[in-house]
Amino acid sequence: MEKESKLQHKLRNRHLQMIALGGVIGTGLFFGSAKSIHLTGPSIVLSYILGGIVMFIIMRAIGEMSVHQPHPGSFSEYAHKYIGPYAGFIAGWNAWFEYTVVCMVELTAVTFFLDYWIPGVPHWIICLAILVLFTIVNLISVRFFGEFEFWFAGIKIIAIILMLVFSAYIIFFHHGLNPEIAQYKDPSLFFAGGLKGFAISLVIVVFSFGGTEFVSIAAGEAENPEKNIPRAINGVVVRILLFYILTMLAIVCLYPYQKLATNISPFVDVFQKIGIPIAAEIMNIVAITAALSAFNSCLYSSSRMLYNLSLHGDSSTKLANTTKKGIPYKAILTTSVAIFLSVIINYLFPEKALMYLLTIATGAILITWFIILVSQMRFRKIHRHIEEQLKFKLWLFPYSSIFAIIMLFVVMLVMTTMDDMKLSVYITPFWILLLTVLYIIRKKCNK
Repeated sequence: MEKESKLQHKLRNRHLQMIALGGVIGTGLFFGSAKSIHLTGPSIVLSYILGGIVMFIIMRAIGEMSVHQPHPGSFSEYAHKYIGPYAGFIAGWNAWFEYTVVCMVELTAVTFFLDYWIPGVPHWIICLAILVLFTIVNLISVRFFGEFEFWFAGIKIIAIILMLVFSAYIIFFHHGLNPEIAQYKDPSLFFAGGLKGFAISLVIVVFSFGGTEFVSIAAGEAENPEKNIPRAINGVVVRILLFYILTMLAIVCLYPYQKLATNISPFVDVFQKIGIPIAAEIMNIVAITAALSAFNSCLYSSSRMLYNLSLHGDSSTKLANTTKKGIPYKAILTTSVAIFLSVIINYLFPEKALMYLLTIATGAILITWFIILVSQMRFRKIHRHIEEQLKFKLWLFPYSSIFAIIMLFVVMLVMTTMDDMKLSVYITPFWILLLTVLYIIRKKCNK
């Protein structure tokens, strides 16, 4: 039997904006972009534009459903309602798994950023300390979490803006740092990795944009969701596109992209290369705050997804227990225990942990986005009689939804050609099969 949500509506529009930005502007931008730049060259800007279009479609699709019926379970709830209980079960557990793994990715990324200053500290110790601290932050109150994330994410937003202004000054007034910039109009240099390199870069772009749907999860605890959700979604999409596209443009213009390292943040490396070490130091601090902010948002979203699963009886009903302040403390603690696995992974495989976790997370992100799009198409079909009354709609429906679904299949197909990523694609059917078995067991137990 489904329970009623006891979460409180304490998050304001500025909290929603920063939760979404905090979840997206993290390791994908500050670490993963280094590899994508090497794969495709200056055309990385086009990769982010194309990926951004798909991300915008997904955000508008989930925003359409969230404004009509805000819920802390977000797309898991919508999949349950508009496709069926089985789809809701798959969506919820896959999303919880995705956000939990992304938490592990962000934790691990922090350890690599800290190696810039303190290379001798074991990664697993850093992961454990951060996990304990942020679990406490999430347990205090949702308003405290919102304020914490607002100011924490604000640091990286301001820093990125200042970096863009500073980069523009260097590019326009200090010529000669990148003698190849005039040659970028040559297609062979602009698409340095050819069509294959461009396609592979899209896979990393998908991971970078994973987490944009956080804003719909936070909608279940938002004040005035009908007004704040559209503002948050539209604002987040514009900011993310500007930040990603402009920062990639700045990096490839500042210095020859072939000479940038792939094992550290390109933001740090580019300022080291052009001889401004203080800027490199600052950007490394920003990279750390970005990863921590993303971890904070992921822990919040993961625990709320687990809470929603409990409301539907898809997990232990005890996980729906909340404090007097409406904090689902058991869901938070259970998620934190699962994230503790990253401590063990960093103890056993400190050098390869990040790639292992990133690979697993990307496959889960694709499943989440696919379910969102299918749910929205079913939502429109069910509510076609009130379609004109919807207050926040996906543009160019259904063509936009179909385009996004095709792009997700293309990305998954490309992943099968990548040594680092193909395992994720091959494991995905078995992951769905495992969830299917658990769903059947859960139905029989409930009966």
